[in-house]
Amino acid sequence: MKLDTVIDDIVESYQKHNDISKVDTIRQPDKTIIIDILERLQDIIFPGFFGRKGLKSDYVKYYLGDQIQIIYNDLKNQILLAFDYCENCKDACKEEEARDKTLAFLKTIPQIREYLATDAQATFDGDPAAISISEIVLSYPGYYAIMVNRIAHELYKLNIPLIPRIMTEHAHSLTGIDIHPGATLGKYLMIDHGTGIVIGETTVIGEHVQIYQGVTLGALSTHGGQSLKNVKRHPTIEDNVTIYSNASVLGGDTVVGEGSVIGGNTFIIKSIPSGTIVNNKAVMRFKYSKTSEDFNQNEFE
Repeated sequence: MKLDTVIDDIVESYQKHNDISKVDTIRQPDKTIIIDILERLQDIIFPGFFGRKGLKSDYVKYYLGDQIQIIYNDLKNQILLAFDYCENCKDACKEEEARDKTLAFLKTIPQIREYLATDAQATFDGDPAAISISEIVLSYPGYYAIMVNRIAHELYKLNIPLIPRIMTEHAHSLTGIDIHPGATLGKYLMIDHGTGIVIGETTVIGEHVQIYQGVTLGALSTHGGQSLKNVKRHPTIEDNVTIYSNASVLGGDTVVGEGSVIGGNTFIIKSIPSGTIVNNKAVMRFKYSKTSEDFNQNEFE
């Protein structure tokens, strides 16, 4: 087969599946720039940890000014491009709206930092293996995923298309932790280990919540597809709840009451009263034989 034939077939597929092609389209958000914005935001949220090292207090305002100006220009431009994916955005006011939304987002940075300070403290207090807050900021994947969500969530609340999801899916690809930007996370959130965690769009999490690897806070059913958009599909987790590894809590009407503990490998589809301990009880008993193998039988209850 000649290469010309291969090329013709691919071009034909572009025309057939136009929804996954961007031929003749110039305006679209740039994922590389969005990730760069995310990294610059991380730098200014945690000054001295990333980016510029050895930052002096008498210089911090000038450095911050440079970074904020870059973020403002890049984010405004990306928001403007993302508006092409917004059905309710009017062409005449898109540029002004992009400026306003960029400024509105930047004003939330002190609040984002306040929440992240509580998350770092909760993680340090809850993890006996943690050496310091600095270790958590620099290396914990769960903390990074929370940080990205807190940034993306503010953009999501401003009804900015595409960009919040690009940010959280970038964090997902790096950490294995999938938190939709629509999810609402309370203060003092601890995600330990984290790999395989899924937190859906309409999830609401209270304060002082601990979540371990493999947990799913998901929808009970998605068979309705797009008809379920803007419907509360994911659970509410109240304050002081601990959810251990590989537990699934599903459904928009499901509420895990304050102070509850959800054991590992449990499957929850109904609300749990406050102060409840939920177990998936499995008792393993070993019978010992002196004449054969040390352990020759397992019994489960």
